[in-house]
Amino acid sequence: MDLNTADVAATPATLTGAGGTDLSVADPDLSALTGETLTLSDGTNTVSYTFTGSATGQKAALESALSASGFTTAGTAGGLDVSRADGANVTVTTTNASVDAVIGLANNDVSVDGVAGTTGAVKTVDELVTAINADSSLAGAVRASNDNGKLRIENQSTQDLTVTGTGTGGIDGSAGTSTIGGNSVRADLATQFNELRDQLDKISDDASFNGTNLLRGDNLKLTFNETSTSTIDIQTKNGETVNSATLGISDITAVDLDSDVNIDVLVAQVKEALNDVRSQSSAFGSNLSIVENRQEFTKKMMNTLQTGADNLVLADGNEEAANMLALQTRQQLSSTALSLASQADQAPLQLF
Repeated sequence: MDLNTADVAATPATLTGAGGTDLSVADPDLSALTGETLTLSDGTNTVSYTFTGSATGQKAALESALSASGFTTAGTAGGLDVSRADGANVTVTTTNASVDAVIGLANNDVSVDGVAGTTGAVKTVDELVTAINADSSLAGAVRASNDNGKLRIENQSTQDLTVTGTGTGGIDGSAGTSTIGGNSVRADLATQFNELRDQLDKISDDASFNGTNLLRGDNLKLTFNETSTSTIDIQTKNGETVNSATLGISDITAVDLDSDVNIDVLVAQVKEALNDVRSQSSAFGSNLSIVENRQEFTKKMMNTLQTGADNLVLADGNEEAANMLALQTRQQLSSTALSLASQADQAPLQLF
């Protein structure tokens, strides 16, 4: 991680001659500009050339004089090109329009495309925090923060983290190293995870009653009538054992918790396992509801039969004798009444 911001290269400032004398030839005659002056300035540096009456050698003299203090000039077919590599914009000053006509540049022309470069500076704490947290190779393993103006590095992995470029006074870019211990909390969580996984298997193995363990995939068949035509089979889906292996929960090591990405994967696996357990629990609950309903029906049927049996074998003899005598008396009275009625109908016939 570079502690300094990156250097920014300068964008050269340029002025391009156009429509002037062809200065690309080897030795043009510039004696017509005798006494005139061409000046270049960037606000800090200034160079000038005054034309002479010589008919030869002035192009070379012009370029030599102006290509100083960071300015660069070159004769072209359109006149004179001027540039500065450091990005400082250039102002052209001429003493006569005749100079403008030769160099293809006008008095007071100023370049506008130059941009000064910058030298890298020490990054601020916030810039370092942003750079560290944005580094994909450190994602989930290291987290940086600004702790009251100090760079705070938190080792989220369980492995020791070595930081180079540190000295006794802090980060100084030297060859010194410091060590940030691994995250002991995550290492402890890995141990707890494995212990809970082992307990899950033990609970599954111990969930046995009368030799039947539904969590091991055993089948429990219940019969609801005396002819065995009404039954129910209670078993896990596909007869699978409910344990850590079938639920996709395996042993982990501290390294598995080094990054948040790995932890998210493990959490997703645990959630899926919980959904499987809830689904099986729902299936068992549905079976329990069926068995409870049949049990309640059987209990009520037994109560009905028991009541009927009791009424048959537990009758009161005196009460039943009295009821029998009353029935016999009512029968005799009915017979007597019927006989009297018959005699009354026959009495008029006896008069004849």
